[in-house]
Amino acid sequence: MRAWEVARPGPVEQEPLRFVERSVPTPRADELLVHVRACGVCRTDLHVSEGDLPVRRPHVTPGHEVVGVVAAAGEDVTGYGVGDRVGVAWLRRTDGTCGYCARGAENLCPGSQYTGWDADGGYAEYTTVPAAFAYRLPGDIDDVTLAPLLCAGIIGYRALLRAALPPGGRLGLYGFGGSAHLCAQLALAQGATVHVLTRDPLARRLALALGAASARGAYDEPPEPLDSAILFAPVGDLVPVALRALDRGGILSVAGIHLSDTPPLRYESELFYEKELRSVTSNTREDGRAFLALAARHGVRATTHTYPLSEAPRALRDLKAGRFDGAAVLVNDLPPQY
Repeated sequence: MRAWEVARPGPVEQEPLRFVERSVPTPRADELLVHVRACGVCRTDLHVSEGDLPVRRPHVTPGHEVVGVVAAAGEDVTGYGVGDRVGVAWLRRTDGTCGYCARGAENLCPGSQYTGWDADGGYAEYTTVPAAFAYRLPGDIDDVTLAPLLCAGIIGYRALLRAALPPGGRLGLYGFGGSAHLCAQLALAQGATVHVLTRDPLARRLALALGAASARGAYDEPPEPLDSAILFAPVGDLVPVALRALDRGGILSVAGIHLSDTPPLRYESELFYEKELRSVTSNTREDGRAFLALAARHGVRATTHTYPLSEAPRALRDLKAGRFDGAAVLVNDLPPQY
């Protein structure tokens, strides 16, 4: 099969990815072999490729928003057959025995592993996934539309939960890429007023088209105090900006796995009056199942831009440069070989 690997982490302009020939992976006893049909391009893939995240698997294949079909299954797998359509997301394994897993917080499991970081992901013709961590997908939504939901959508949902938006509340979204534009749709469907703050004019236009009440620059003040805010942009300088925009008792959740250093915070103007700053760490499988159900119910759909699998580096460069709104999706146009 053909697959992209991170040959040497570095700026995407310097081509850290390499297209290689590999053997089709053999699924373990509890795993599915998945023929990849589409794979979303997530900002985390950019962090893995550029080395913002430490190397966990040398020459890893990125990609964790995978839609594909089962090509084979390990001997211990039940409930899946060849040809079933499945989704592969960021959270790949947990130990299932630690205190965090026992209390339903498997996203905090110290033994957790991640697709496209600890194990090879979806920038390839085939990938594997533990059957217990695969998602069953609705049959009436196409592959490209579904792919971004599997990380951008799920993480946006987790961030919205962490932000504890009250019913009918005022939500600020800082940054408006793949995850934020899905989160905005869900929040609007649930009755929120959404204000978007981003440097990207294309993203501001998309926000207004989706129903946002306002769309301004990233460092601008929203037109009203916010009950909750989510920081999607990996820019630490925006943390105090967003905290100042919160109303009393407001909560800011930081959605990204990577964030540049934050400046010092002023207690009186940025944290007093019981404002809260919360991080978001991965997601649970229940988050994923809940979000996919809500997305289907409310018609949450990604604005997508497709690239052939063979042009994955261009998709990452365009993501970094902000050349598209919404989300990019790699489409596997190579014939099955298994």
